[in-house]
Amino acid sequence: MAQLRILFLGDLVGSTGRAIFHKHIGRLREEYRVDAIIVNGENSAHGRGITPAIMGFFKNHGVDVVTSGNHIWARQEIISYFADHKDLLRPINFPQSTPGSGLTTFLCKGYEIGVINVQGRVFMREYLSCPFRAMDSALTFFKGKTSLIFVDVHAEATSEKLGLAFYLDGRVSGVVGTHTHVQTADERILPGGTAYITDLGMAGSLNSMIGMKKEAIIQNFITQMPTRFVVDTSMPVIMTGACITVDTDTGKALAIERIKVIDDAVAVDTDE
Repeated sequence: MAQLRILFLGDLVGSTGRAIFHKHIGRLREEYRVDAIIVNGENSAHGRGITPAIMGFFKNHGVDVVTSGNHIWARQEIISYFADHKDLLRPINFPQSTPGSGLTTFLCKGYEIGVINVQGRVFMREYLSCPFRAMDSALTFFKGKTSLIFVDVHAEATSEKLGLAFYLDGRVSGVVGTHTHVQTADERILPGGTAYITDLGMAGSLNSMIGMKKEAIIQNFITQMPTRFVVDTSMPVIMTGACITVDTDTGKALAIERIKVIDDAVAVDTDE
């Protein structure tokens, strides 16, 4: 029985997230015998959005696909990237006229891997189409192509993420949640053979709030006045995610393991 091991990392926040990723990705690849890497990068540029240069950074570090979410359009320069590349996804339930795609495939050891990025609607500001129906449409694309399919559900509500996971159970290999930047402890294999975790977490300053300096966010809570969120570069830094092992014959998940790295000596570009 052939197996593949796919590493998923939660939202990388600014230079802090990129720095710990740069330092530890090689070790994680070896330690977990990783065959492919999928990263959520929607917060990788100064804590909001992503740029073509950062996509180059990810590709140079062996990332196969970068997923995103509601901040994907924060950096206008990324729009042109979608015209010639299929390794960056925006949520599939954005309007069809939106640049880019919400699904892609890549080859891993001769096997075709499908990746889908979908965004939730509960407590989210965007008025997007139904993520459940969008997933039904997406899966028709992969029919006959591959049974190795992984989904990044970028959503606020745990109930919506879990609901989507149960809805897709047995039809995809894994469902991982992103967006809240807090790693959950509910990783498991669902009854139909789909690996699941509600949220992968983030790569960013441990003593921050969602990777940002906490003072401005607390001030926002107290005053209800707009404040500028700034990437926190203080130590220690955390990076979390999950590694999913999948059976290449059936597309069913065999295992899912949470990953957490904490480092108090990461070289961070403090310009952010």
